[in-house]
Formats: sequence, structure tokens, C-alpha cells
Amino acid sequence: MADVLWKQHLDEVRLGSLTGMFGVEKPVIGMVHLWPLPGSPGYSGYGIGTILDYARRDAEALLAGGVDGLIVENMWDLPYYAGASVPLEAVAAQAVAARAVIEMASQGESPVPVGVNVIHNGASAELAIALAAGAAFIRVCILTGARLWDTGGLDNGCAADLLRRRKELGAEDIKLFADVDKKHSIPFPGLDLETHIEWTEFYRADALIVSGRMTGSAPPVEKVRRAKELATRPILMGSGTTAENISDFFRYADGAIVGSSLKVDGVAENPVDPGRVRRYMGAVKAVRVR
Repeated sequence: MADVLWKQHLDEVRLGSLTGMFGVEKPVIGMVHLWPLPGSPGYSGYGIGTILDYARRDAEALLAGGVDGLIVENMWDLPYYAGASVPLEAVAAQAVAARAVIEMASQGESPVPVGVNVIHNGASAELAIALAAGAAFIRVCILTGARLWDTGGLDNGCAADLLRRRKELGAEDIKLFADVDKKHSIPFPGLDLETHIEWTEFYRADALIVSGRMTGSAPPVEKVRRAKELATRPILMGSGTTAENISDFFRYADGAIVGSSLKVDGVAENPVDPGRVRRYMGAVKAVRVR
């Protein structure tokens, strides 16, 4: 027994199941897309109060519509930095916003788990924000392998540094949801879906995320089916699901992260549309009872 104690610890800190975290089968995680943060080209000096107001508004609409989790993301910090090059002023602002959303999601009898994403692949910043704000998980864009981002940066996996830093901070309760074949990027030559899934699971991802080419675009259903076939960890949809197609994807996927299709007119820049949230969750609930 003594010779496997090290692995026992790694297994103990790994997520048991999505149902255990979110309290429901095939959970839906709604996106809180933050307004441009200080330092980004879209920021015009409106201040943290405005950022918080709009974050709370979207979070309230998502929670009222019945989503099972939230992710707070720096969606409009365009163009994105790659890797660890995230300005400190943006990290600080996102931590404040994440805490505000977590406080909203913690009200009531059943708190809703909240995660953090810093585009592109700001995993160390995500971990810091999650720890400071009290988030339950982070979305890691490139845990393993290497990819070329749409902004032109060649980026590589961060597993070695991220998992050590999480251990040092005593933050192993913060789970890692990791993309495979990440949107807004192309893979390093030779890195196919099977290899990326194998590597990402080996380096302790709690769940895997499959997405389309860009924000709001859906991957082929066959890609999701293949990912589910290859993986041993849960598979989350990372983009492109709608009230109309979620039943097709939930034949294989174990949950979904959704943003654009829940916005007014299905446009990512717009605020969350409560009616669209209700329709989407209605379609999800119909799948769950089958």
C-alpha cells in the first residue's frame, strides 16, 4: 500500500463527477462575459462599478433562468494576451468581479459553483483569481501540448507550473476544466484530438472541453462523439450549443459551457436574454428526463 500513497493523494484531489460538483446530470455553465477591463483597448474609463453592474445583471439573468454554474471571463479584453502575460490591473479587476458574482451565486439554499477563465491561457492568473475570489474551478485553455493563437502567439501547456503552484497555495480544491483542440487556435503539427485528450487526462485535468473553431461556433457532433469515446474524464461542450441543437450534443457530452446563444439575438456582445436562458434550460431538462 505504501508504494501507491502518492497516487492515492492525486486521485483524492481529482473531481469525482460533474454531478457531485453541480448537483445535476449534464450541468449547464453560463458565461458571465465581463466588459473590457482596465488596460484593454475597449476600456474607456467607466470604472469598476460599471463592470460589476453589468456582470451582476448577466449573472442574475443566468441564475434566474436555472443554469447550474457560471464562469467569469475577460471576454472583451481584445486582442488577448497569450499565456502568463496578463496585466496586473486586469487580474485585479477580474478578481473583484469574480467575487461579486460568487456572492450572488452563493445566496439561497443551493449555491451555484462559479469558475474563472482568463483568455488566452492565463492559467496562473486564473488560479490567483479563483483563490482570492473563492471560485470552484478554472478553465485552462492549454493544459498540455502547444497551439498557435489567433493573435499570433505560439503557446504551450502549463501543467507543470500550474499543478505545482496549486499545490503550493493549498488550492487543490480548485478543479481544472481543460480544453482539448481549443477554439481560436490551431494545433502544433502532429497534435491530433486523440493525443491531446490522452496528454490532458494524464496531467490531471478534472474535465475536458470540446469546442468549435471560434466563439459561438459548434464543433461537429462526430468530434464530440469521438472525444467521449476516447476520454475517461467528463466531456463538456465549450461553444456552439443552442436550444435547438443541445439534444444532439448531449447524446455524448456530459455538460455544456454556453454564452453566445443565451444573449439577446444570439450575439455575444449583447446582454443575457432571460427568455433565451429559459428556452435553453427547457431543452436541457427535456434531455435529462429521457
